[in-house]
Amino acid sequence: MKREYDPVSGEEKKVSKMKKRRSDSYFDYSLLFVWIFIMLLGYVLLYSASSYTALNKYNDSAYFLKNQMKATLLGCVVMIPVIMIDYRFWRKFNKLIYIVSVATVVLVITPLGVEANGARRWVNLKVIQFQPAELVKIAVIIMTAHMLAKCGSTALRHGKICWQIYSVSIVGAALLYLLTSNLSSALIVLGISAVMIMVAGACKYFTGVILGGVALGTVSLFFLGRFSNLGFRLHRIAVWRNPEAYMDGAGYQVMQGLYAIGSGGLFGKGLGQSAQKLGFVPEATNDMIFSIICEELGIFGAICIIALFIFMMRRMRVIASNAPDLFGSMIVIGVLAHISLQVVLNIAVVTNFIPNTGVSLPFISYGGTSLLFLMLEMGLVLSVSRRIKRIR
Repeated sequence: MKREYDPVSGEEKKVSKMKKRRSDSYFDYSLLFVWIFIMLLGYVLLYSASSYTALNKYNDSAYFLKNQMKATLLGCVVMIPVIMIDYRFWRKFNKLIYIVSVATVVLVITPLGVEANGARRWVNLKVIQFQPAELVKIAVIIMTAHMLAKCGSTALRHGKICWQIYSVSIVGAALLYLLTSNLSSALIVLGISAVMIMVAGACKYFTGVILGGVALGTVSLFFLGRFSNLGFRLHRIAVWRNPEAYMDGAGYQVMQGLYAIGSGGLFGKGLGQSAQKLGFVPEATNDMIFSIICEELGIFGAICIIALFIFMMRRMRVIASNAPDLFGSMIVIGVLAHISLQVVLNIAVVTNFIPNTGVSLPFISYGGTSLLFLMLEMGLVLSVSRRIKRIR
């Protein structure tokens, strides 16, 4: 037992080590609660967007909602232990996690690979079926965080070190693109690692090349659309530039999504009152769910959802700033970058600011694999928050 001075009574009191340890520990309940709120709101929005399709296709209006809730329960089974385990434990296995993630990408081209919606991006291990791309994202976050913590911010002043660390994500992204044709996930993997390295203190040369590449890629979109006959990706760019001209084909999804957004107005038609979800908007439960949200809740509702994500990002930034070490800080930055990129890309695609890339809206779009791995990432962030010490 330890004695501490009580300023109220003016006396010394015995304080147990356990009580002192609890008073010194920290847990970001704000992040936990906003995540829970987004999840619950996501259930409501998913049911509203999917009930018509589910009733007609599966004779159960809650089919998609039930599957999403099952994925959530499975995610909680894995997420809770991840929160309780010290995040530094995973650093010991950073190479193993990365190698396993890369190996699962290779499994896509084996008999274990599963094709869905014209794309072979899934792996069926009998016990579980998942997208290797989601595992690669977590693996790259852990591996990059380890390498950044190992070399320190001083070493990052040398461009060679930055590119050596960035090669981890380049290999993962290249395999995702070459073996699964998943360009959107490949770009997200590259974006996650780039943000982590720049936040850690990358040299000006590395930062300049990355930002210059992004700027060059953005500008080139306005010119590549002229060569739409050279491949389906260039065709997507042509559709993005002029969706009305492709209304009967590839532009149909974009235009229907824009109709949904436009018809919602400022405050929307009301929850469950969407007309575009009645078979007009393809993938209304997945990539295009934000358009249904805009139609039912209006621009005001869409802004509220964006504000919730911004608050979540702010809490993660606070955790990253106060993490016990650089490894923990970089893990949180990686997760922050991942969720931010997906939110921005999804909304940008739905509103036709960028070509269609097939990116889901985190915690709201239908998808068990994506939700499961996002919950794992949230578990890592909350694990870091548990190791923050209060300043007394």
